[in-house]
Amino acid sequence: MVTLEKVEAGAAAARAMTRLSRGIKDDALRRLALGLRERAAEIYEANEADVSSARASGASEAILSRLAYDGKKLEESIAMIDAVARLPDPSGRTLESRRLDDGLVLRRVSCPIGLVALIFESRPDALVQMAALAVKSGDAIIVKGGREAERTNRALADALSASGVEAGLPEGWLGRLETRDEVAELLALDRLVDLVIPRGSNEFVRRIIETSRIPVLGHAGGVCHVYVHGDADVGMAARLVVDSKAQYPAACNAAEVLLVDEASARSTLPELVGALEGAGVALELCPRCMAVVGPGPTRTLKDDDDWSVEYLSLRMALRVVGSIEEAIAHINRYGSGHTDAIVCSSDEAAARFMAEVDSASVYRNASTRFADGYRYGLGAEVGISTGKLHARGPMGLEGLQTYKWLLEGEGHVVSEYASGARRFVHEDLPVGKGGVRG
Repeated sequence: MVTLEKVEAGAAAARAMTRLSRGIKDDALRRLALGLRERAAEIYEANEADVSSARASGASEAILSRLAYDGKKLEESIAMIDAVARLPDPSGRTLESRRLDDGLVLRRVSCPIGLVALIFESRPDALVQMAALAVKSGDAIIVKGGREAERTNRALADALSASGVEAGLPEGWLGRLETRDEVAELLALDRLVDLVIPRGSNEFVRRIIETSRIPVLGHAGGVCHVYVHGDADVGMAARLVVDSKAQYPAACNAAEVLLVDEASARSTLPELVGALEGAGVALELCPRCMAVVGPGPTRTLKDDDDWSVEYLSLRMALRVVGSIEEAIAHINRYGSGHTDAIVCSSDEAAARFMAEVDSASVYRNASTRFADGYRYGLGAEVGISTGKLHARGPMGLEGLQTYKWLLEGEGHVVSEYASGARRFVHEDLPVGKGGVRG
């Protein structure tokens, strides 16, 4: 079975990756960036074919935007790889250290997860980010992108895989699946694959979770909100809302819903609506919003309760809420747990919003578009996790690490403690900067 052979090669590579020094990994990252430059023409040609096919099949502008991999995306990828290379090595760090007794020392040490499968839709740059993070973290990866980016993903994977091997990474450190049948086979190989990370729609992520025998860390869509509190500065609110929605509307951290407190709706809504429409955003207004600003060529009445739409385009839903309590309740009910923001002057309101909104990232007076691994200083991201276990929010190097407990003794046996002949001291020790011994 071809899939089994690919996965076995990846598992063997993951074991070999644990032995690599930081120098080898950082040299490999630099070679990855060089490989992308050397094969840029081939990558662009492949991407142009994918984009043309997608456009001919009627793909939306949001899909086409995510699918594109041009010169700008290449430069962003290279800058991201450089940022990852400059980060400290996350593996082999002593996270805690404790003397259990004289001569008996326990340490918790970070280490790679192993073989990670990345299954993603639309965005070929996700492959580059994952490859860079895998090299730095010491994990091996196996990837499967959507059919709409098949040519681009093949060109990128070939360039990255070959460049990594040239720099000293083991064969198989980056494997690629080509069909859905191969994905189905992979999801049953729980003894070889350590983690599956799906990136795509909620439906796509759910399907992977329901069919996998391997632990899944889901990266689904984003229904993000901006709530304009009654005491917000309207100029600031307009600037933040426009950036959150229109700066890059196809991103999962773009705001999809604007909530405005009724205490200031009559004074703030006209300016907010004007700013959004000036940025080309079409608006779906709740009845109370429509009563304030009236109809317009880009305004439609939203008279249903479907507030969980991820538009991924220049379209936004607006709702007037009666209080901060109602805003928080709305977000926790209809949001995706991704990123939500409050615009306010009140420290009390901000503290309450940031404590009670149950999302991976919660902001005060800042655009939702800051929810990004590179902008967080993580170098890059595998995706945005809206779950609460292992990793939450932008998932960078730390999310690709686990840990092991290392115990060093001098012939210690449990029977002496069970009998009372010896006693534990459980003394916490200073944590060093790296290495097993701290």
